[in-house]
Amino acid sequence: MTLLTRRTLLATAAAVPCLAGAQPAERRFAPQPGDWRSFDLTLDVEVPVAKGTTKLWLPLPDLDTPWQQTDGHRFSGNAGQLRLVADAPRGVRMLHAEFAPGVERPRVSVTSRVRTRSRAVDWSARSAAKEDPAVLRGALAATELLPLDGIVKTTAQEATRGARSDLDKVRGIYQWVVAHAYREPKTRGCGTGDIKSMLESGNLGGKCADLNAIFVGLCRASGVPARDVYGLRVAPSAFGYKELGANSASLKGAQHCRAEVFLAGHGWVAMDPADVLKVMRQETPEWIKDPAHAVAAPVMAGLFGSWEGNWVGYNTAHDLRLPGRTEQGTLPFFMYPQGENAEGRFDDLAPDAFRYTIAATEIKA
Repeated sequence: MTLLTRRTLLATAAAVPCLAGAQPAERRFAPQPGDWRSFDLTLDVEVPVAKGTTKLWLPLPDLDTPWQQTDGHRFSGNAGQLRLVADAPRGVRMLHAEFAPGVERPRVSVTSRVRTRSRAVDWSARSAAKEDPAVLRGALAATELLPLDGIVKTTAQEATRGARSDLDKVRGIYQWVVAHAYREPKTRGCGTGDIKSMLESGNLGGKCADLNAIFVGLCRASGVPARDVYGLRVAPSAFGYKELGANSASLKGAQHCRAEVFLAGHGWVAMDPADVLKVMRQETPEWIKDPAHAVAAPVMAGLFGSWEGNWVGYNTAHDLRLPGRTEQGTLPFFMYPQGENAEGRFDDLAPDAFRYTIAATEIKA
């Protein structure tokens, strides 16, 4: 486990969300709302050998927010059934394809036109932020892998000790995650988000679906609405951080989830402690252990309240049941293409074997 001294962490994080003035000249990370960027996001799936009935479920960007808008989907293939399916209560839309036995090389291509831009909260401005009460209740609820009692509750109390407001609680949890968790490059995919097991074992190493899930779970256990937003990096970072961007031509492995919290006076606010830990572990040849390091500090400050618009969100779904799926049970989240045939479920973390590719093309005005 990566451990930071309380003095070091507080010296770094005391300025969150206003650390920008301490950033070294050679490094900066300060996304600001600005012009929209448009991307065609294309997912191509091919199943090499048909074995009985083949089914596919493909995530689609389906967010309508001040920082992302979806302008439609185009899809084609040789499926007998090919349709859009929505699960409104869980905030997810997908493309469902079904191929009859005997179809040679089942294949689907779907292109989504998406507009995205950077976002950043203005901490000096307050407004009467409104949200559907049902949405806020969902963002305070336990899920199968995000229980809110037991060790999750006691850890949340530890992380928020002395906090007087929801913003204080969120800041304390953000700092706690950066201090106690760490990026583990050997974790498959984006992790599983089983926060109870992580906290009970004391092994807080993982990737974004683990690390941001800890953040979201601790926020919910503290009474602050929070949610994961599952998506995909689509372009390089404009700030020179290689770990915060992607190769647009080949987005294999570019899946990334972020987090949001709802704060009175500000609405939904961007958060991403997982990317702080990714920069600390992988941005430089040496593992950065101190968040005050010149490379990590701007990201530590910037990702408390902002996102860079080189990323597209799919959905906020937890505990999802795929329509028509043979295997029982739920998906903890829906960020990777899913599929099955007569031999069972495909390995969604093996895009070379499953044979799917994702690419993004930026549409210039």
